[in-house]
Amino acid sequence: MTPALKKSLLAASIMLLASEASFASHNCSSTPFGNNNGSIPPKAEYSGPLFQLSHDYPDAASTSASPWRDAIGQQTITVDNADKYVAALKKFISSDFRAMIADANWNPAKNGWYHAPWLNCERESIHGMYVGSSDFDKDLFDGTGLKKDFSTYVLTMYNEVAANTLYNVWQTDAMNPQITATDTQFAENSVVTKYAFTTANSDNWDAMQGALEWPLYITVNATTGDHKTSQLDKASLMQFDLIVKDTQSAPDTGWVFATLVYDKDAPGKDVWDKMVPLGAMWGNDPEVNSTKNPSQPLTQNWINPNAPEYAKKTLGWGGRLSGPNDGGMNDAIVNVDGKPTKMKNLPSSSCLSCHGSAEWPMHSFLLPTTTMPPQSKGDYLMMWPPGSPQWMQWFQSRAGNVPQDIGTTAFDYDMVFVFKSLPAWQKATTGRPTLLQGLDRTGKPINKFQNYDGSMQE
Repeated sequence: MTPALKKSLLAASIMLLASEASFASHNCSSTPFGNNNGSIPPKAEYSGPLFQLSHDYPDAASTSASPWRDAIGQQTITVDNADKYVAALKKFISSDFRAMIADANWNPAKNGWYHAPWLNCERESIHGMYVGSSDFDKDLFDGTGLKKDFSTYVLTMYNEVAANTLYNVWQTDAMNPQITATDTQFAENSVVTKYAFTTANSDNWDAMQGALEWPLYITVNATTGDHKTSQLDKASLMQFDLIVKDTQSAPDTGWVFATLVYDKDAPGKDVWDKMVPLGAMWGNDPEVNSTKNPSQPLTQNWINPNAPEYAKKTLGWGGRLSGPNDGGMNDAIVNVDGKPTKMKNLPSSSCLSCHGSAEWPMHSFLLPTTTMPPQSKGDYLMMWPPGSPQWMQWFQSRAGNVPQDIGTTAFDYDMVFVFKSLPAWQKATTGRPTLLQGLDRTGKPINKFQNYDGSMQE
């Protein structure tokens, strides 16, 4: 892309967003490189910087050091050395993300970090975050001092190595995605990060005492109640995910997923020091049926025994890694001896089982539901029986170029492409919403005022 063309496209995006700013966010029109949903807080309420999308994706894969491999002696990752691996991975990005936390004007683009396109209508305007899960029941975190339900807001960023895949798929204008078995794969040492904020701050959750608080201009907030128009609320940094493409350390899947969580009691000089490992996983332990053999140990999963208790309450099936933002426990209806049976807070996911369904088009939901799109009765999702052959399709350790379902293209464990960006692109360019438009990652409507296609009710 020439500099003149880049400026032209940027100017067009700015003009379009400016024209939308006077409308409510439900009238937002998706654009490839738009910054937000058009709902801007009044200056009397907020006068700080607004989110700017970083999208000048590199057209060639760059090289990167891999100190996480050095930390485990260039061997494969195991339950015994995973703590060293995660510590090295956190240290590798610490200078950037400590600066991001400390400085509201920190610029991702200048620091080699990039965002996914096409999500402006989901992004709030201050930090560019969008709904992770719309409503977590406070009962999930019983005993941790949580007083109310909460919503989570998330943002994913890609390092320079990973962002080359964004270029390979989206090219320069993001209008005609290249969906091939090679373009959708990430290069070695790709690092993807995602931070998650909870709307339950320290006044509603003891576990968030001293946590980083950011202002968000949002509509979805289970803590105070959803609202049709955006309001300025605060949210607290609860979780930070680190995902690295490393086929040497994790040959079965090619990826290591690590999760940091906020620990108010951890030592350290700042909030970043208090983001401690919850655990890591590099495979789904497909040989371990945790329903039939609940005591069988996992060999592709490590949970930090010293992680804060609130973060360990929402681990996935059989204790597989799933953070408090990730929806690893869900209310489900399953057939038991031919009879539909309600199961409250069923451990039903993991980081890799969710991301393993990253394919386009998506033929399976993120959770082991019996249908696509998922069906529910009340708040209970219709799921396969835990440990059944159908259930186990979500708990395989596939290479990133192998889709979960026949007839689709695998997206190398990247869920933003298939669950967010590509659906938004399809709806904007064809007018056809996908089967999952308007749902969060747990199968619930993102907002109670929202229609099936993601627009807001009048």
